[in-house]
Amino acid sequence: MTIAEERSDLSHDEGGHEHDHGGPRGIYLWLTSTDHKVIGKSYMYTSLIFMLIAGAMAMIIRAQLTGPNNHLVSQQTYNELFTIHGSMMLYLFAGPFAFGGFANYILPLQIGAPDMAFPRLNALSYWLFVTGGITMLSGFFTSGGAAAFGWVSYAPLSSYSNSPGAGPDLWIVAIALTGFSGIFTAVNLITTAFYLRAPGLTMFRLPIFTWNMIVTGMLILIAFPILTAAMIMLYADRHFGAHFFTVSGGGSPVMWQNLFWFFGHPEVYILALPYFGIVSEVIPVFSRKPIFGYKGLVFATLAIAGLSTGVWAHHMFTTGTVLLPFFSALSLLIAVPTGVKVFTWIATMWGGDIEFKTPMLFVIGFLFTFVMGGVTGVMLAAPPIDFAVHDTYFVVAHFHQVLAGTAVFGGFAGFFYWYPKLTGRMYRESLGKLQFLMAFVGFSLTFFPQYLIGLRGMPRRVPVYLVSDHVTFLNQLSTVGAFLTGASFVVWLINMWISWKKPVAAGDNPWDGHTLEWATSSPPPHHNFVSLPPIRSARPLWDANHPEHADYKSHGLEVRDHEVKK
Repeated sequence: MTIAEERSDLSHDEGGHEHDHGGPRGIYLWLTSTDHKVIGKSYMYTSLIFMLIAGAMAMIIRAQLTGPNNHLVSQQTYNELFTIHGSMMLYLFAGPFAFGGFANYILPLQIGAPDMAFPRLNALSYWLFVTGGITMLSGFFTSGGAAAFGWVSYAPLSSYSNSPGAGPDLWIVAIALTGFSGIFTAVNLITTAFYLRAPGLTMFRLPIFTWNMIVTGMLILIAFPILTAAMIMLYADRHFGAHFFTVSGGGSPVMWQNLFWFFGHPEVYILALPYFGIVSEVIPVFSRKPIFGYKGLVFATLAIAGLSTGVWAHHMFTTGTVLLPFFSALSLLIAVPTGVKVFTWIATMWGGDIEFKTPMLFVIGFLFTFVMGGVTGVMLAAPPIDFAVHDTYFVVAHFHQVLAGTAVFGGFAGFFYWYPKLTGRMYRESLGKLQFLMAFVGFSLTFFPQYLIGLRGMPRRVPVYLVSDHVTFLNQLSTVGAFLTGASFVVWLINMWISWKKPVAAGDNPWDGHTLEWATSSPPPHHNFVSLPPIRSARPLWDANHPEHADYKSHGLEVRDHEVKK
């Protein structure tokens, strides 16, 4: 019997399920718990609900654009839909799903901790997030409608004279609430990772996922206060005549862009880095190899974080107010550490005994879509190209491939990978693969035509176009792809329903995982662990379960044979 099996027996003997400790159950548990696992699941499920709502808005947007001169919705409704769709996907799904959900649930388990450092602050963070989401959606129920100035809320479009009513104010309050939620979560995760690590788990033995969450938390602490300050200034402009961004009062609309994009470009990597961490966990397990270039991945992550705070003005090339060579060069430079990550993932798979389970398929889908989005990002870092395609559908396609592709494919890779740990059940592999196929084909069919639509000059954020624009067929392809992608989520819901109604036990470590979250029962007990294996490398559970393959010398360490027991 392996150490993991012995530990599993102990876990089940001592109440291995998450809430067998006699605490509250059901809705009361969800409302009152400070357990990081309950909060992590709450983040995941809530953000997925927000994603489905935002996805429904995307379907309406694509239906409107299926044909020229279409009038499915009005101009005002269209503006509200794409504003709230973008805001929900970015602020309420992509970030909270990984940084709130996976990080909360998995990070303490990966470092051998019993909980987060500040459990009550953790609960507060979640409820701020929920309140922010409800506040944002409530704008639809006001007399003037929801915010309609785009998720970037450019001044002067976001001024009270151009966007009157309560809907825009509710949007501002919602962004502030979710911003505070992110800041509190960042403080909690960083503190937990630094101070609650198990003995032997040095910084350069931390799982890559944990490293990415630490770096993401640091980026949040840099970027989110700027966003919060900008929201306060915008609210003061709208209601107190502060004139930060109004020319008539001596303000500058371009200052809004500088403030917003100083947050906005680190935000791209705040959204992406957690999913990079997920990919870095899935690939080694399903390639049956250790991660290639562990330290290279860590330093590439740090380099991405550092560079991301200095490239914000490449979103502002067409304003004529920024130094083009500097921001272009820095934007091109950030492709280097990102490329290091991509080649490291490929090198890990190279020569491995790859098992194409659903999580690995979603990782491969992520690699394809992210690299395509990254290549077009390098193109947009060149000012002449940016001048030509700025504010066209070329940028829409690039943006969605980088962020939506990362969140959807990276997110579902992590969801299916850790689903057995979260629930103790296995999903249906055939339905998971069907979902991947539909999502991959649908996603590609949605956004590849949009590159051509943008090159033909169709501007984004417009609800109608002309027959003479020669983009009708491409828009129809894009709409078909969007609905196919939407249908893939129906397959996912069916998969979850079958898994719930007809459960198949997963076991504690169905993937033969490497890291400590697989060293406890599925789902874990309230206190997470009964015991921990010896930690002498970055793959402690693999070392414990496969002592004949553990190469401690490669880590500069020596152990006696009796220290690793079967």
